[in-house]
Amino acid sequence: MQSAEKIDGVKIIGLESHVDERGYFMEVYRKSLLKNVPVRQVSVSLTNPGIIKAFHWHRRQFDVWHIVSGKALVVLHDMRENSPTAGCTQSFVADDLNPILVVIPKMVAHGYKVLGDKPLLMLYLMDKEYDRKNPDEGRIEFDDKSIGFDWHSEG
Repeated sequence: MQSAEKIDGVKIIGLESHVDERGYFMEVYRKSLLKNVPVRQVSVSLTNPGIIKAFHWHRRQFDVWHIVSGKALVVLHDMRENSPTAGCTQSFVADDLNPILVVIPKMVAHGYKVLGDKPLLMLYLMDKEYDRKNPDEGRIEFDDKSIGFDWHSEG
């Protein structure tokens, strides 16, 4: 299920799996697919069931998410003052059964809640390398009243 509001600049790109009796093969990254997001770092995160990781945002960095295993309620909030969707919140359920890439622009707060009973394994692609001395990351509490998202809604 997806909320009615779609945030300007957020892209949800379907991926194709090549499946046979041995398993599957899937291309997750192609430069031609993400022309405006030159990937500089790739990371993996494992999050336990029921955990909410929200919200954080970047001033200089795009994020691209891909769920390798598990299921999550993904929530995005547009913090860009000059955006046509400023102040809008977008949510949807993403999982490993319907593989996608989620392209998250700069200044769009993002977070997720792990659904189901198995951990979420997520691949992160970023257009900037993480700098421990000068991190490009702001944080907002998951239950911030200005966003007002109901994490029990599941989309």
